Amino acid sequence: MVYTGDADGRCEIFTWDRSTGTGRQLTDRPHGTLLCALDAEDAVWWFDEDPGGSGAWRTQDFDGGPDRPALAGVPYGRPAGLALTEAGTVAVGIRDPEGFSVHLGRRGGTGVPVLRTKESGTLCDLSPDGGLLAVSGPAHSARAVTLLAPDGTIVDVLSGTRERTWALGFAPAAASLPEAEAGTAPASSSATGPAPGPSATAPPSPPAPGSSPGRPLLLVMRERDGRYHLGTWAPGRGLDLLPWCAFDTETTARWYPGTGRPRVLLRQDRHGRSRLFTADLDRRELTPVPTPEGSVLDAVPAADGDVHFLWTDAVNVPRALSLSGASLPGQSQWRLPRFGQRQDLWTPGPDGPVHTFVTTPADRPAPYPLVFLVHGGPADHDRDAYDPMVQTLVGSGYAVARVNYRGSTGYGPRWRSAYSEGVGHTQVADLVRARAELIERGIGREGAVGLCGTSWGGYLTLLALGTRPELWDAGVAVKPLADCVTAFRHSTPALQALDTALFGGTPDEVPEAYAHASPSTYASAIRAPLLVVAARRDAKCPPEQIEAYLDVLRAGGVAHELMWLDSGHDGYDGADHLAVITRSLRFLGRGLPPAPAPAEPSSHRERG
Repeated sequence: MVYTGDADGRCEIFTWDRSTGTGRQLTDRPHGTLLCALDAEDAVWWFDEDPGGSGAWRTQDFDGGPDRPALAGVPYGRPAGLALTEAGTVAVGIRDPEGFSVHLGRRGGTGVPVLRTKESGTLCDLSPDGGLLAVSGPAHSARAVTLLAPDGTIVDVLSGTRERTWALGFAPAAASLPEAEAGTAPASSSATGPAPGPSATAPPSPPAPGSSPGRPLLLVMRERDGRYHLGTWAPGRGLDLLPWCAFDTETTARWYPGTGRPRVLLRQDRHGRSRLFTADLDRRELTPVPTPEGSVLDAVPAADGDVHFLWTDAVNVPRALSLSGASLPGQSQWRLPRFGQRQDLWTPGPDGPVHTFVTTPADRPAPYPLVFLVHGGPADHDRDAYDPMVQTLVGSGYAVARVNYRGSTGYGPRWRSAYSEGVGHTQVADLVRARAELIERGIGREGAVGLCGTSWGGYLTLLALGTRPELWDAGVAVKPLADCVTAFRHSTPALQALDTALFGGTPDEVPEAYAHASPSTYASAIRAPLLVVAARRDAKCPPEQIEAYLDVLRAGGVAHELMWLDSGHDGYDGADHLAVITRSLRFLGRGLPPAPAPAEPSSHRERG
């Protein structure tokens, strides 16, 4: 096994030999390492990126030895997918200043370019025989999924313009499935509302006439009629959706390895928590996989039927577990303090109730100074998951609210696309509604309410401070989107495509939409103390747009503090994260002073 784990506060790559229960640290770099994979010959692939996020794949033997370039001829750039076959053929996706490209070859050899385009894309997978590549574009685009032959010939294209579509990977071995029979599945087989019983089954269909066991089979998810439908694509047959395997909130899937019946492990994000299911595609049977309540951050099926998964909840740090109870690496021995009490709050809104995770101190009376920790994305959500910032704030006397505003994932496609009040303003409206209820319930204290967010969460922090300045008493924006037009000009093609879809065009085409949504438009109205944390090597929220926003603050005479990091958007060094938490806590402490904790009897104190 190979995994990313903690190495004295940095993300680094580790190996683990299950037969002996021993492992070793494979990488050791000043700014950390995140991406890794293991090929069929037990060579470890890892992405050697610079602090700005660009680099190249390298390999090292599982048992050690020198690092080697993985595939010559691939441009230096940002990772955009890696696919490995049992036969040794590999495909690498990369983004560089010239666009997106895919290269095919064998480890240690030279990559042959298969695709180069200016459009946004990601390599999804390579079929087991190496004869077909799946490339993902934006899920809503005309090229949501492109199937390519090794010579670059387009075999098929799945459009997502009417129904958003995602490719999820090829079956690990040749497989054939019966034809889908739309509308034959019972309603109980859909994963919606309470978890289904031990299994939900529909009668199997007969094999399709002329079906070939040698054809590659691609797993696909498609959004249709407010649900997420699993499906399969095969050459000459096209896309078949499986009506018995549909979900009301965002769900992803991956094949079980092995050559037996085609089975799929599904992971559903629903209302800030996770559920796992196994789908038997031959029997058309969907079975829940038992996991503790909380969030499953990732899950991997094993050939023997076991499932390894990364689990966490609000008071437990993420840890690797298995259904069988098998020992897994990377277990933390830390004893972490647990602060606070948690509850779910649902606030009425125009598109349905807004879900908020609320955590309050256990050792002090309400009302509390209140901090909204605003999640990024926007296509993401706050989870029932451990967050060191939550624990730090609650342990310091603050109540913490984490709002899954409209646009968040985990609440269905209609919630995901609800922007009735405009980009950014819709989300701010949900924060305002949650704030009002928390004050009315006596949880938050009027005059002591702050905002803290990172990335898109930082964007919403700045927008809320500028558009509703009377409601907030402090704000911390970490690596935020701050000036929408400048960000677009200096952004990556993938993010420009996202902005174009979100705003309905480019800044030249719809300048009013960008101006309406941009925090810089409202920056001069900010009254609350503001801390801005930015990164010099940030490609997602580039420093140029931070500087443009700061110019507006200075011109308006808005008091603020500034902290620059010499890192990219997603730092892999815990020292940077700790520095941001420490600076944020001190800053919020001045604007939102918490009540002192009651004195603890000396006989109950613990060391450390």
